[in-house]
Amino acid sequence: MRKPGKASMLAALLGGGGVLHLVRPQLYDWLVPPELGDQRTWVLATGVAEIGTAALLAAPATRRLGGWSAVGLLLAFVPAHVHTFRVIPKKPLPMAVAIGRLPLQIPMVNAALQVARGR
Repeated sequence: MRKPGKASMLAALLGGGGVLHLVRPQLYDWLVPPELGDQRTWVLATGVAEIGTAALLAAPATRRLGGWSAVGLLLAFVPAHVHTFRVIPKKPLPMAVAIGRLPLQIPMVNAALQVARGR
């Protein structure tokens, strides 16, 4: 049995996250910087975008486009990750989670770039 490729892993992560955005949007509302406007609209829109990107990644014919879409989404999420530092309690565990989450974007963007470039 071969292990899942980068596109499959990204599709699973983004698809799962997208479904969670739509089913439990209140989990994500607080992550949207208030400067962007209505939080629920952003949460629902990003959920739909994540599911759409996962679908593009899952189909071989649209996989490269899905890779570019994933790159865009992951980079668009950076303001939410940075915003976390403004709103989380200044306690060790929440701060450690926030600090650990931001650098994880780098390998995910790298994987999406590799998929987008057909590697």
